[in-house]
Amino acid sequence: MLNPLWLRTFATAAAAPSFTEAARRLELAQPTVSEHIRQLEKAVNRRLFVRDTHSLALTTDGRSLLVHAQIILDAHANAETLFTAPRLRGRVRLGTADDLALGRLPDVLASFRRLHPEVELDLAIGPTAELYRFMDNGELDLMIGKRRRGDRRGQRLYREPLVWCAREGITVPTDVPLPLILLRAPSVTRDMVLATLARAGRSWQIVCTSSSYAGCYAAARAGLGITVQPGAIAGAGLAPLTQGGLPGLPAVEFIALSAPGLSQPGRALMDLIIQSPLH
Repeated sequence: MLNPLWLRTFATAAAAPSFTEAARRLELAQPTVSEHIRQLEKAVNRRLFVRDTHSLALTTDGRSLLVHAQIILDAHANAETLFTAPRLRGRVRLGTADDLALGRLPDVLASFRRLHPEVELDLAIGPTAELYRFMDNGELDLMIGKRRRGDRRGQRLYREPLVWCAREGITVPTDVPLPLILLRAPSVTRDMVLATLARAGRSWQIVCTSSSYAGCYAAARAGLGITVQPGAIAGAGLAPLTQGGLPGLPAVEFIALSAPGLSQPGRALMDLIIQSPLH
């Protein structure tokens, strides 16, 4: 068995000019360092150092073992940190747009749960405009959603293109108003779509509204009209539309926004969200 104590002594000695210096760095007696190396060489049945009175060098086997020793020691340190660090407790109120909930957010929440099993998550899913209202009213600790026009708050996560979608086989009418399926107002995506159509001089008619992307998706799959969704969640049964002279849509910017005085569990979740590839 590769005793982590022997491996730590070995890695320190490999970086030192002598066992005496390694002993000083480890705050051990020099005979103890020698004994750890002897035990390790016996365990692997290989000579790890070439040493004389003036120099200390790794053998080929020693260099090979050093790579594995560093991996083992890193894993050992990570495990100790995981099980000796104070466990976070408390509650985090997280608001998210439903397009993120339909994407990779569940993977982030699963990671957070593994790391902090004693933190309670209170999850609110809704349109970004509603999440901003909850944040401003102090009803959320964190939110992730689209950046609202003119609002510079929040940590940018990524940008995602919007795409026109409809049921496979549907054609875009050119001589009648576009039959639109949109999120219910107020909605960042809805505002962007209608502003784009207005600039392009394209007429439209709203045939269905929903409070969620899932509802828009269901209506589009039923063939009620054309909808707009972030490219990452455009689902099966819907096809991107490029014909019919549809104007190009802008990309949306997704952000994470935290409330003032965020708790330690809230900061831990915020850090994980920022580090995770949500798109």
